[in-house]
Amino acid sequence: MTKHYDNESISSLKGADRVRLRPSVIFGSEDLRGAQQAFFEILSNSIDEARAGFGDLISITRFKDYSILVEDRGRGIPLDYNQKEDRYNWELVYCELYAGGKYKTNLGENYEYSLGLNGLGACATQYASRFFDVEVTRDGYLYELHFEKGENIGGLKKTETKSRRTGTKQHFLLDYDVLTDIKIPTEFFLETLKQQAIVNSGTVFEFKDQISGEEHSFSYPDGILAYVREVNQEKGRMSNAYSFQGEGKGRDRSDREEYRVNATIAFAFNNESNLLSYYHNSSPLEYGGSPDRAVRSAFVSVFDDWLKQENKYKSNESKISFTDIEDSLIIVTSSFSTITSYENQTKRSINNQYIQRFMTELIRNKLDIWFIEHREMSLRVLDQVMINKRSRERAEKMRISVKKDLMTSMDFTNKPRLFVDCRSQDVNERELYIVEGNSALGSVKMARNADFQAVIPVRGKILNCLKADIRSILNSDIIMDLIKVLGCGVDLGNKQVKNVAQFDINRLRWNKVIICTDADVDGFQIRTLILAMFFRLTPQLLKEHKIFIAESPLFEITHSKGSLETTHFAYTERDKEDIISGLEGGKVHIQRSKGLGENEPEMMWQTTMNPETRRLIEVVPEDKATAEETFELLLGKGVADRREYIEEHGHKYVDMLDVV
Repeated sequence: MTKHYDNESISSLKGADRVRLRPSVIFGSEDLRGAQQAFFEILSNSIDEARAGFGDLISITRFKDYSILVEDRGRGIPLDYNQKEDRYNWELVYCELYAGGKYKTNLGENYEYSLGLNGLGACATQYASRFFDVEVTRDGYLYELHFEKGENIGGLKKTETKSRRTGTKQHFLLDYDVLTDIKIPTEFFLETLKQQAIVNSGTVFEFKDQISGEEHSFSYPDGILAYVREVNQEKGRMSNAYSFQGEGKGRDRSDREEYRVNATIAFAFNNESNLLSYYHNSSPLEYGGSPDRAVRSAFVSVFDDWLKQENKYKSNESKISFTDIEDSLIIVTSSFSTITSYENQTKRSINNQYIQRFMTELIRNKLDIWFIEHREMSLRVLDQVMINKRSRERAEKMRISVKKDLMTSMDFTNKPRLFVDCRSQDVNERELYIVEGNSALGSVKMARNADFQAVIPVRGKILNCLKADIRSILNSDIIMDLIKVLGCGVDLGNKQVKNVAQFDINRLRWNKVIICTDADVDGFQIRTLILAMFFRLTPQLLKEHKIFIAESPLFEITHSKGSLETTHFAYTERDKEDIISGLEGGKVHIQRSKGLGENEPEMMWQTTMNPETRRLIEVVPEDKATAEETFELLLGKGVADRREYIEEHGHKYVDMLDVV
């Protein structure tokens, strides 16, 4: 390893290397999933054209060399000279990241609702391909381009044509030098095209496979309602399929731009089948986000109201959970918005607050109408939900009983001294907050919702589980208290340790485990040590998306104007600047947020614990090798490597650690 680190040590990736050397940044991974995302980026552009009303047929051909041809009958991508940009459009579209025609969707320009928002997809896929050929017919001309490994060969070829049909053809072969696997299975194409036909009613999707010789066509003129009918087979059917639609305008935050939302929801109830499926701007939301939270909140609220109204609860019986409804629910939501906050370029989750609020209210109102208009049917569904609930509770009691019988002599149910439990016994809603120190315990204890939020403190910096041997770890009171409270045992591979239960995810007592530490150097280190403990002892909790980090605000901003006083919370320096710039007149007081133990309960609830307003970071694991490498860098024995990393990257966190 070189010891020289000077001005010439800093470099940047340019041109095709920005994708070819770091494909996972754009596509989410560099394996088969990355290849699938690259194809979907090109398909998305054709879908956007069809949704805008240009072309009703999209055709995909897979050739024997695994190259892919995507054809549409849209307007054709503009590739000629752009006087405003003083460059050819083909350079902007296929050679420039963050360039495209979809940045002004909220102004109604070109596309209102668009899958491609970031101007990355066409360029990134071109850069990741061994070859990439383009044919565009528009304005009386045929435009042709040819790329090889990210480099254009021969420039733009432009010839006159008498064809009246417009459209775009893009033929590409993903490159093994960039992605580890490009052989996208047939099932992915069929599933993806069927999904897109479902949420883009009126568009026909064709798939021609030269490898198998098969051809398939997908079309759903009635959209998601037709699909729900398809899933809602006669066997087990409790209700017919029902759909509704709504439109709205709103903001994610008072100082953010207003945008439009359009949502369609279709659902049915069935004893044999269930389905939760979410789409936004045609993209399937694997992790849901805002639509999923809206569905869960609205359905539980409305069903609970009607169960009470119809006297379906027994005396002192606990409230239903969404699991009880989900067991018999088939639901598909398809939402569109002119501004979308995706989790990343792969678009597998959205987190727009207004979309969640809008869809929650829409579902509540329409579901109430459904109960009124379909009384006999809805009563059957209510009865079934109560059957689901009581079956679940009976199974849970049996599980707990068996668990007690099978537990080793170590009593995991023995309550640690400073652990404060919640009242709910429903694992699907229970949350555990791991907080820094006893003072934070008091603050969080007063701020929490005691129905479903529990709290346990860690005292000081816990043992570094990456360096310590297993005997030292199991002799640590702090770590063993955490393991007891989690309830799921530990995963030591093939090792078995006396008096310690083997890991079983089904024995986990919490839906979410939330790490809550101060936003300072010590807090960050404690957070990293706790994550290392999970990585060493319970890695499955990370894989099952059970671990979260609660973001603590850095600044409390008070705005006084006349008799009106409002409080805002900023989580970064940029947040602070954005909030201040949006405040008009009056007096502004900025205070660095205190440690968790010094915060008022009301502030703690609003910023850290209220599910509607808090900011949680889901801890999503990298592959095992990458995770091990990262933890070793941060907590391992390589002091020199860690110092070099801090010297290179530490400046990114200075504003977070600066003490006022």
